[in-house]
Amino acid sequence: MSKVKFNSKRWICVNYSQTKDAVLILIFCVVIISSGLDIFADISHGASFQHILKEAIIFSLSLVALGGLIYNLHKQSIEIEWLKKNFKELENSKKTPKKYVLDGRRNLGEIIIKQFSEWSLTQSEIEIGWLLLKGLSLREISIVRGTQEKTIRQQTSAIYKKAKLEGRHAFSAWFIEDIL
Repeated sequence: MSKVKFNSKRWICVNYSQTKDAVLILIFCVVIISSGLDIFADISHGASFQHILKEAIIFSLSLVALGGLIYNLHKQSIEIEWLKKNFKELENSKKTPKKYVLDGRRNLGEIIIKQFSEWSLTQSEIEIGWLLLKGLSLREISIVRGTQEKTIRQQTSAIYKKAKLEGRHAFSAWFIEDIL
């Protein structure tokens, strides 16, 4: 059975996202500092109230945006750590199933691999297909793969289209419908 593993390409995506976030934080910090200094200079030079108000609004909005960005990054990092921990716990908690269960899993895995091949799924679509079958949400898949959720939506749509299925439930049911 194929397993999705983290590889260097995924970490590059994550690092790009982290770099982008760091650049945004830096930009907001520069805007906040320069706006604050400009407001201070305008007050000391007797600028009009309207001018100072406009700059104060820019300063405040930048401060709020920076706070929101930092909050979302913190929340996202907590969620990523939670997902990693759960994956590790899941891997560690696996008990060795009985032979007939292992045989069934292996056979189902081979069927899934063959079907993915018949549908002509790309490597990315195959990885996403496995994660869908394992029950991960699109958001969780985007976190695991280090890509945008919008990208995962587009790829899952491509999977469903190639499989000529209506959606996630039909996709999962295709593999287990006759077993139950």
